[in-house]
Amino acid sequence: MSQKSKARSPAPPASGSLKNPADLVARLELLLPERVLLIDVPRELAALVENARAADKTTLETSGDAIRSVKEKFDAILVWREDRSGSRSIFESAVGGLEPGGVLWVVTAMKKVRGPKTPAVHRLELSDLVKGFGKNGLANDREVRVSGWNVAYRFVGSGSTLKS
Repeated sequence: MSQKSKARSPAPPASGSLKNPADLVARLELLLPERVLLIDVPRELAALVENARAADKTTLETSGDAIRSVKEKFDAILVWREDRSGSRSIFESAVGGLEPGGVLWVVTAMKKVRGPKTPAVHRLELSDLVKGFGKNGLANDREVRVSGWNVAYRFVGSGSTLKS
């Protein structure tokens, strides 16, 4: 029986169409983890993740505003965040919700593209994420292009057993 639940506000619009949606979930390595949390993920991507995962795996969606109400721990967390504003509390909650050895994916808008609603000067950059997550013992080890405008960065701790 599927353990998919939702506790979220309306999803932000997808920033450009998803790149290779048929294997995007596999490239983000979200097929195997037992428990996956999706934070502020556009509905199109959330549906892909939910439909690609086995029915006995848990997939929970939430908004950044409701993240503090999620008390469970997760093997993988995917956060869609383009704007620096308000991101610190969301990321702190996401890191707190990771199981030891868990993986955190953060999707941001790329700096030199036009299209995302967030102006380039206010966008999160990899250097912001590396600095913030480094304090929690997480390091960036790879990236995946999600759309024409967005890229996902993976962060893992030293105890992670996931393969690149």
